[in-house]
Amino acid sequence: MTAPTRTSVTVEVQIAVPVEHAFAVFTENFDAVKPHDHNMLAVPIERTELQPWAGGTIRDIGIDGSVCTWARVLEVDPPHRILFTWDISPEWKVETDLAQTSEVEVRFAGDGSGSTLVTLEHRHLDRHRPGWESFLRLEGDDGWGLYLTRLKQAAER
Repeated sequence: MTAPTRTSVTVEVQIAVPVEHAFAVFTENFDAVKPHDHNMLAVPIERTELQPWAGGTIRDIGIDGSVCTWARVLEVDPPHRILFTWDISPEWKVETDLAQTSEVEVRFAGDGSGSTLVTLEHRHLDRHRPGWESFLRLEGDDGWGLYLTRLKQAAER
């Protein structure tokens, strides 16, 4: 019998700021969270924008004005949660078949002492075409772990 394969990754970080501040940094200053070298554009990224409302997008804007929209915001519940799609294929290209995209949920929970536990779950990885298992590495320090480290640094400044 073969063990079932995980179809999600989860990372967490504790941030020494109130939940409202952690959520605001993530949603209003996503450019500080996402590394510019995580780039699918043909040119360097000038900035990354997260539109923090249902129906919004996450997109990279290149130094030449080119745009790469790589996520759609599905739900926002300030300051506790944001849910968006991951519209990137295993080949690291924008996925145009929305049935083959996954979801990223980021939850912000206050701990009563003024700190916030941020939990990021990237789920339904198996919706992507063959090769989706490569996304399991996003759980590492150069994937979502890096994003949450950068969020912690930006929030605690």
